[in-house]
Amino acid sequence: MEGDFSKQHSLARFMPLPEPDGQYPLEYIEAHSVIKLKEDEKEVVVGVCDPRDKAILQYLTSFHDKPVQFFRIDRTELAAYLGKRLSTLETEPSRDVAIDDERILLDRLAHDAPIVNLVNSLMIEAIRKGASDIHIESFSEDARLRYRIDGVLQTVARIDKDTFPGVASRIKIMANLNIMERRLPQDGRISVHLGEGTCDVRVSIVPIAAGESIVLRLFNTNGTPPGLADLGIDSECLRLIRRLVAVPHGLVLATGPTGSGKTTTLNAVLRELASESVNVVTIEDPVEYVIPGVGQIQTHEKIGLTFESLLRRVLRQDPDIVMVGEIRDSPTAELSVRAALTGHLVLSTLHTNDAVSVIPRLRNMGVEPYLMAAVLRGAIAQRLVRTICASCSRPVKPGREEKELLNRHGLSATRLFRGEGCDACDGTGFRGRTAITEAFASDESMEDLILKGARAAVITEYLKTKGFVSLLQHGLRKAIEGATTLAEVESAVVN
Repeated sequence: MEGDFSKQHSLARFMPLPEPDGQYPLEYIEAHSVIKLKEDEKEVVVGVCDPRDKAILQYLTSFHDKPVQFFRIDRTELAAYLGKRLSTLETEPSRDVAIDDERILLDRLAHDAPIVNLVNSLMIEAIRKGASDIHIESFSEDARLRYRIDGVLQTVARIDKDTFPGVASRIKIMANLNIMERRLPQDGRISVHLGEGTCDVRVSIVPIAAGESIVLRLFNTNGTPPGLADLGIDSECLRLIRRLVAVPHGLVLATGPTGSGKTTTLNAVLRELASESVNVVTIEDPVEYVIPGVGQIQTHEKIGLTFESLLRRVLRQDPDIVMVGEIRDSPTAELSVRAALTGHLVLSTLHTNDAVSVIPRLRNMGVEPYLMAAVLRGAIAQRLVRTICASCSRPVKPGREEKELLNRHGLSATRLFRGEGCDACDGTGFRGRTAITEAFASDESMEDLILKGARAAVITEYLKTKGFVSLLQHGLRKAIEGATTLAEVESAVVN
């Protein structure tokens, strides 16, 4: 009995697996978490989730009439594979379904074992791959299943047109939505329990021409959230951010487009600031990470719990630090500024292209320059870029255009890096993401510029004299270090 239990092996390494006649029965695979990975004339290769179960190892060794080699595999990956297998089993629809009762038909479809297993497997697979979103869209021919992994949508499967209504109904039932409603948008939530962890799923269903578009946003509520030092922020920028949030009162803003990691950064900041001696309150939509010792409030616009209305009430809770998930309108902007002016440290996010642009944006929202100059402590802008897969990263010589791009910013490199694509990164050459950032801290000269209504370009030029490093420059440095590619940086930063 031989085995390699020192590390976990991916099922992708052994694809295609023996099936169906040369494989163990599905019930046996599910009950004992084992699967045959390979078999030839000389040996049998078996994947096991729990190598400590000596009884099952001994049984399989004696069962086969040739040597058996064992490999440790991931339980969630096996569950995803098993769900796909079970979902393909053909089952005849119940004959007692009333044809004229569509609700009963959809409900019965949604509870059919293949549909249940299909929905379970696509969620498990998305969580295992680290996807942030699942997209299921119905078209005239079939339905498309896509995962957003590292910020990029990838088509992973096609779902039969006849299967889609059952999948849609199953998701609606799980999210407590109306399975009969296909004309109006619906929103809901699902909690998925996987082993010891829990994943909160936000469901959005919108009618489209050929059916419905279903988008599931995944939030790992039990996972360990990244710390501020784990986000890939430049060390100099990291020191500046910590200096900004060390002040007892004022306004600090994080900026960037949707999906740039602003909320993740602010949550990491709050975990460093939270202590027994301060009262920290957040207003979020949704609450993505649970932070011990922090009062976190979920907005609910349908019943009037907006950022503005909640902020007014939160200020009566004697907070020291307030995090407003997003400044969306003038009342919220003005109230956030007033809160910062009256002795609170206020953290929030804005949608702007760079850090300096928070100044004209607040001005456009009606914040008076004298108030802005008094409370704005600084701003952070960031983007997320995909990191090159460590398993297949290879050095390459920079091309002419790449050299010119680096030269324009006073940089040079004799080699860059690129991922060739492997099983670890599903052939993309990228695995994971890292942040590129820029940040500034206000001072007396900058306050004067704000009071005078100076343009963003003038303020940027002043900051450069103080050593300000832009998003693009930070990104180019990361590419030279081998963390990402120049193409990723250009795609994320260059407008």
